[in-house]
Amino acid sequence: MSILSITFHTTENRIPEWDQYCDNELHNMVENLIDVDKYILSEVSTDMVREGRNTNLLLVFANEELREGFLLSELPNIAERIDKVFGQEVMIFPTMLNSKRLRF
Repeated sequence: MSILSITFHTTENRIPEWDQYCDNELHNMVENLIDVDKYILSEVSTDMVREGRNTNLLLVFANEELREGFLLSELPNIAERIDKVFGQEVMIFPTMLNSKRLRF
C-alpha cells in the first residue's frame, strides 16, 4: 500500500466556488482514477490556517509504482484543470506518506 496526501489551499475570496468545484469536478475526477484503491476527500479544520481554507485528498494506491505513475501523469492534469479555473488562488501541495508502521 502506498499513500499520497494532496492539500489544496484556497484563498478566502474563492471558497464558495472551490466548494462547488470539489463537490462536482474534483470528486468526479477522483472517482474516475483507475489506480486509486481508496480515497478520502476532506475539509481540513485547523487553528493554523486563518486565511482561506485547506482541503485534503488522501489517495491510497496498491503500491509505490502506481503512486509514482499518478504523480507523473494524473496530478499534472488535475493541477492544470484547477489552474485554468482558479489560477494562483488554489495552491496544491502533494505529500508522499511513506509508512514506517501500519495498522490500517
